[in-house]
Amino acid sequence: MDIVLALKALIMGLVEGFTEFLPISSTGHLILTEHLLGFQGMEEKMKVFEIVIQAGAIFAVCWEYRARIAAVLTGLGDRKQQRFAINVLIAFLPAAVLGVLFSKAIKASLFAPVPVALAFIIGGLVILWVEKRERDNPAMVRIHSVDDMTPMDAIKIGIAQAFALIPGTSRSGATIMGSMLFGLSRKVATEFSFFLAIPTLLGATVYSLYKERALLSAADLPLFSIGTVAAFISAFLCVRWLLRYISTHTFTAFAWYRIAFGLLVLVTGYTGMVVWAD
Repeated sequence: MDIVLALKALIMGLVEGFTEFLPISSTGHLILTEHLLGFQGMEEKMKVFEIVIQAGAIFAVCWEYRARIAAVLTGLGDRKQQRFAINVLIAFLPAAVLGVLFSKAIKASLFAPVPVALAFIIGGLVILWVEKRERDNPAMVRIHSVDDMTPMDAIKIGIAQAFALIPGTSRSGATIMGSMLFGLSRKVATEFSFFLAIPTLLGATVYSLYKERALLSAADLPLFSIGTVAAFISAFLCVRWLLRYISTHTFTAFAWYRIAFGLLVLVTGYTGMVVWAD
């Protein structure tokens, strides 16, 4: 195995895991990391790699919430579990449908550093606005448990998640901020984002792997395994940390990080300090 490629796979896996469930865009970070690590000319293979290691992050959430997932799967005769499963399914559908219809066009035009950097900045401003709105209107929070959500809440959150089809927006960021706008508490918004990630990311992974199956090779298994394991471990640690963090903090720090990071990409590209690919 090429040690340099193995190290790059490890870095990509860690980036995926640490960013997938934070409101800072894992796709955006992976695109930028891919350019920095020098994967130019391997774009097609890297698309498959990024799809595969995403599975590691999914398994991390499944493990963290294994008790609730088991309760849903074994208790679908229970009204509460039925309502929860239906809400997750409803919220999943908008992004799934729009992704199938427009993912090719989006990848062709927006999977590049400059659009990603702009999405970082705009997303950061949105987070600042949502946090200020909740701070100024604490009474807007009306849902304090995922079990109190209605199908209408779910469809609104699903529409919000669909904005994450734009790379750099952040699936978790769009879901959490949308949820907070529609009355979910910060904790519930974050937890529902985790639950919604399971069918969303799993569906995207299976669909993308099927489409790109011709690019799969047994020779890639060692590198893919390194990236997937790294993504699982880092995502698991990140989910645990984020749940503790939001109990005493807002998402404002992530907003400023997004803005600073986006500006850094634009400035380094404009000045020639970093040659970002078009």
